[in-house]
Amino acid sequence: MISAAGWRGYSVEQIRKNVLEQLDMTREHDENELLAVIDEEICREARERVIPLNWRRELRMQVFHSLRKLDVLQELLNQDDITEIMVNGAEHVFYERKGEIQAWDKKFSSKEKLEDIIQQMVGSQNRVINEAEPIADTRLSDGSRVNVVLPPVALNGPAVSIRKFPKHPILMEQMVTGESISRECAVFLKTLVQAGYNIFISGGTGSGKTTFLNALSEFIPKNERVITIEDSAELQIQGISNLVQMETRCAGPEGTLAITIRDLIRTALRMRPDRIVVGEIRGAECLDMLQAMNTGHDGSLSTGHANSCQDMISRMETMVLMGMELPLLAIRAQIVAGVDILVHLGRLRDRSRRLLAIMEIDRLEEGEIRLNPLYEFEEMGEGDGKLRGTWRKTGQLIHKGKLYAAGMEVEE
Repeated sequence: MISAAGWRGYSVEQIRKNVLEQLDMTREHDENELLAVIDEEICREARERVIPLNWRRELRMQVFHSLRKLDVLQELLNQDDITEIMVNGAEHVFYERKGEIQAWDKKFSSKEKLEDIIQQMVGSQNRVINEAEPIADTRLSDGSRVNVVLPPVALNGPAVSIRKFPKHPILMEQMVTGESISRECAVFLKTLVQAGYNIFISGGTGSGKTTFLNALSEFIPKNERVITIEDSAELQIQGISNLVQMETRCAGPEGTLAITIRDLIRTALRMRPDRIVVGEIRGAECLDMLQAMNTGHDGSLSTGHANSCQDMISRMETMVLMGMELPLLAIRAQIVAGVDILVHLGRLRDRSRRLLAIMEIDRLEEGEIRLNPLYEFEEMGEGDGKLRGTWRKTGQLIHKGKLYAAGMEVEE
């Protein structure tokens, strides 16, 4: 009897080849029709050699995924508790579940098969990747974010990184229940979002910035016009009927021009937005976002990579300088006038994602930006492999003008 590993290799490719020979490639085949042909081929193989029933089921889905979906990656994509998928060449696939990275026991049949899957993923969003342009960002039909790097840049074969997102956006109530944030902090942020405070979310890679931004967006009043701007569409804004979603575009081989985050922010300002939500600020577009916040578009939201709230201020200064040479004092004045609240997230050593700090940007004093800490997360030990802690209130909100203008107040 052939081992399971043998069936996962040779038999998948042989049955796939036989199925392709039987299909009429001049027309589209639905899933049931394709599965019927696959079943017939597996039965034919089973007449010559013994194939256990559980291996037949596995063969059936592997052949189907290789023909219609994303081959060995499809099984991982179908599992809701997997958050990341990493491919390091055709023979090495890893995935992340509950914060732990594990090796996948399956692999692509060849480098060429992996390259076909990459072209399928990139081409579905009208993006291009080849040796001349070996790096591409795209997304899958379910919203998962994909980054691809090809040789010669990737030395050990094509590298694919897939960030999966939940089918249904995580709401703030779920975050409170999961102890990612306290109810007091959640209620406080809800009030600020409704009152139109400009909020910037910072954190490291995988700290949950996009998830938290989605959760905050549920507090946006339903009668407002919201425009979202992203490199790859990931946000899942719920309950807003007057919603415009925009995505950047890379330059195409046929001469189409690139459309950047900066282009989209400038365009958004002409579209009568109540709020502008930028998925992530990475460079010179920081200046455009600050100018939007400074020209009456209160309640705008965005995220950025940083290790702390103070570090996010420094990164904003650097990103503005990437787009325009301005005096540092002028940049800081723009930040103070534009951003009201900084929210910092982190991924702790127990792999949990927590809100670590909420700070108010207070004022510019002697050329330095002064922050007013409002809430901070304090660790209180460990139990059952999980960190325990509490969110301590460290200060009072100073600038309440937007609250008063909205007829609201926060509990002191």
